[in-house]
Amino acid sequence: MTLRIPKQQIDEVEQMVETGEFPNRSEAIRSAVRDMLNEQDGERDERGRNRNWAKV
Repeated sequence: MTLRIPKQQIDEVEQMVETGEFPNRSEAIRSAVRDMLNEQDGERDERGRNRNWAKV
């Protein structure tokens, strides 16, 4: 999978890695994707319908 991320966001992720919040960039991005999917699952439950998100 290839992602295009603006430099400013990459710099912010790098800072989180440097401060020890995440062990590396990949784990930071995985965490963000997990959070997004969990948020979408919550919205689906509240609305009673399924969104067209693919979990990969």
